[in-house]
Amino acid sequence: MKFWKEHVGLRVWFIALFFAVGMCLVIGGWKMTGDLMGLFLMVIGLVFLLSAIMIYNKPYEDPKSRR
Repeated sequence: MKFWKEHVGLRVWFIALFFAVGMCLVIGGWKMTGDLMGLFLMVIGLVFLLSAIMIYNKPYEDPKSRR
């Protein structure tokens, strides 16, 4: 948990990278209307976007609230 608080630059780069890749995959999949591969690309893009949010929120987690 302290790793993400101490390495802010690395965290910003990961967030930016995951956000950019996720948005490219979602938009690319969205353009493939009617193709099942487009749906898979959008789902993978959504995973990247959720990962960016997870990395963003990681330093703000309260360790006492986790069970």
